[in-house]
Parts: sequence; structure tokens; C-alpha cells
Amino acid sequence: MHPIRYDRGYSRRKFLTDAAAGVVGTGVLMPLWQAMADHGDISKAYPAELLSIDDYTKGRIKTGDMIDAGNVETVKDLLEPVRYEQILKQGRKLKVVKTTTDIMKLSPWEYVEATLKNSGKAMYDARGNVVNKADGRPWIGGNPFPDPKTGVDLFAALTLNWGRHDASFYAIKITSTNVEGRSAYNYAGGWAELSPVARTVMDPKPYWPGHENKLRYQSVFFTAPQQYRGTSFLNIWDYDGSTFPELYGYVADFRRVRQFPTDQRFEPLVPGLSLFLSDAWAAGDPLYTWGNYKIVGRGPFLAGGSENWAGDHPNWEHKTHGGPKGTTFWDAAVELVPEAIIVEAEPIKFPRAPVSKKRVWFDVRSGAVIGFVTYDRNGLPYRSFDGAYSVYDNGTNKFMDGQHPYWSWAHVTASDIQTNTVTRLEQVRSIEGYNSGANDPKMYENYLTQTALVRLGAA
Repeated sequence: MHPIRYDRGYSRRKFLTDAAAGVVGTGVLMPLWQAMADHGDISKAYPAELLSIDDYTKGRIKTGDMIDAGNVETVKDLLEPVRYEQILKQGRKLKVVKTTTDIMKLSPWEYVEATLKNSGKAMYDARGNVVNKADGRPWIGGNPFPDPKTGVDLFAALTLNWGRHDASFYAIKITSTNVEGRSAYNYAGGWAELSPVARTVMDPKPYWPGHENKLRYQSVFFTAPQQYRGTSFLNIWDYDGSTFPELYGYVADFRRVRQFPTDQRFEPLVPGLSLFLSDAWAAGDPLYTWGNYKIVGRGPFLAGGSENWAGDHPNWEHKTHGGPKGTTFWDAAVELVPEAIIVEAEPIKFPRAPVSKKRVWFDVRSGAVIGFVTYDRNGLPYRSFDGAYSVYDNGTNKFMDGQHPYWSWAHVTASDIQTNTVTRLEQVRSIEGYNSGANDPKMYENYLTQTALVRLGAA
């Protein structure tokens, strides 16, 4: 362990003092964004006690240890209530790995470069949309608010580009486990998303001509089980954050595409899942269909930021543990995130929403979402989502994204707290020839049109 220069109370007092004074910033010893821009590393912004679980817990939990029911009380203040309860009562475990300090390992390489290059160039227009200060056109790439001042800043950056690539395709496997630990539902398929604006890799940059008024094209389709094979959905997002997306679906039983009510975003896409359209990346709805954004907390957190790629498995499939049958939760690695900002928001344009608010934890190193809990209409915890990211390079194997190792999410745990059902999602290498990866120029034609939905349905 390092000699103690700043005890845990110092950082806590710093966070609380800033909050009491109305100061919204990041970093403890110096502004975080300045440290990252100057050094490409976060270390100079935080004391050692926020960069090492060993120092933070005074050696009671060390890097490489497993957090379980026997020691979880030591880090209870670093977990949202759902993971704490699952560890304490359902046999969930978390392996602790070292804190990532290199900012190039916390997002796609080009996304970080664009964030550095375009720092200070973003503003909100009269409708509250993020635009380039120079000409008022849509955003030009990277995180527009790497030094966030408000909850809207954090959500605006997240909503602009979920996966942080210009285009992403994820081959996915989904399993829903019931309270008895049985795998009640098993699905497989693909998820595609493409950004027509703020492009950093795909030509033309930063905008796809003729599509500058769109924020995102996104689709999901299922290849298994046979009953739902060919079922698919397509979301087309307007750049205006107050406008609902167009939502289309291909229903295999009827062999046609139909348009769905766009505000029905709080229902499972297919039966048995603890996952709604609204939940995507904790920002599955346009920015201003939610409101009353407010920062409600700030401090360290435990989250899956690295070492979660199952690169030793030929199809990247992850191992499980916990629950009645030992298969309820992913084997997952977490690290001490030195600073997270917690933001709450309310669904102001969804009068029939089954949730009253959501609470989201953001990793200030990258702006990525690292925790997400929704609350029902009575204000009780309803559903929880915790994901794990990784650079796809484990020292033995690597999967490349152009000149650099691929960065993406690896797996997600979605829990219905009130029924104790858990939906597990993982990004795998391939599903029936559909391969995970980024920035494929054929993404739009292959997955993101109504014609594509019909073709996928017939496959």
C-alpha cells in the first residue's frame, strides 16, 4: 500500500464541500479533464486512496480479491443497493481488478481523440440540442462535455452516441433466469446502431450527407428461438431531442413490416426479458422526453470498466455463477472508479410509464454509464442494470478495431428487483454468421432499413 497522504475522509469532504457550495466539477487534486488532456492519464487528479482498492479499504480488500457475502460490507458504500443485496443474499461475486488510469482504454481510440480535439466546441441550441459552436450544426465527434457541469450534460453526451463507434454491430445472447434459477427464456440475435452525425472514423466525416437531421439508426433482430426467429425492430431517431423516434417492426407470423406506437417504450421486445427499449444504455429515449435532471451524488464506485472480455472462449462466451443453480450472474471484474456522478431524471412525456424516475451512475473518466436503477410509481426500486466494458485485448488474444484493439461492452445484468428475475446479455463473436464489430460501411443496408427487416425476417 502507499503511505496515506489523503485519508478517505479527505475525498469525501471534498465531494461534500463542492456539493454544498454548488460547485460541479470533476477531480480532487486537480480538474480531471485537465489531467487527462495534459497527461492522457487520470492519476494526477486523484489521491492514491481513490486509485487503489487496497488503499481505499486499508488492505481489507485487495486487487485480485473476490467480493462476496463475507466481505461486501467493506465496500457497501461503493455499490448501488441491488448488487449489494445480490452479493449478500444470492451468491453473487465480483472480482476486483486494478483501476484503469489510461484514458485510451476507456472508450474507442478515435472517440477519445475526437473528445480531446473538439473540447470546448459544444453548446446547446435554442431547442436544447448539442451543436457545434462555430456554425450551429450538429455535433462533430467525441464527448461534447468531457467536463460536465449538469446532469443534462452527462445524459446529452450519452444519448448522442451510445456505443461510441460510428457504427456498431453486436451479436448477442440473452438468457432470462427465474427466481428458482432456471433459464426460462433463451434468445439470440443481433443489435445494430449507426450514427449519421459526429462521425470520427467512417467517411464522410463528421456527417453522412442527407442524414444530418437524424441522430441514430438502430435495430434489433432475433434468430432464436425458432418461435421468434425473424422478429425485428427498427428505431429511427431525429436529431431533435424532443422528438420521438419512428419505430417499425417485422412480425414473422404476419410476414410484414408494421409501424408501432413510438411511445410504447416500457414493454419487453419479446416475452420474458427484464429489458425495455427505454433501457438501452440507460438513455433509450430522446433526451427531452425525460426531464427534471438533477445531480444527486458524487463519489467513488465499483464498476466493470476493464478485463471483462471472454477472449479465451472462441465465441467470447462468459462463465456464470450464483443463484439457486449457479447460473444467475456473470463472472465479472470490477474496478474502483475514483469518481462517479449520480443523476436522476423523470419520464415527463410518458404519462403511463411504469417508472417514476431513473437513477444513473456515470464514470466521469469517460462519461460512460456504469450503474442504472429505475423506480416504480410508488418510488420503490424496480429494475437494475449493471454492465461491464472492456478493451478486447487480454494480453494473449486481441480483437482489432482498425489500428487499435476493439473497445465495447462485454455483458449486462438486468434485474427485476420486485420479482427476482435476472436477464443476462452478452456480446459474443458470432451468431449464425452475424459478427460483432464496428464501423462496417454496409451496416445501413444490411440492418437499418425496412427492406433489411424483411430480409432478416426471411433468413
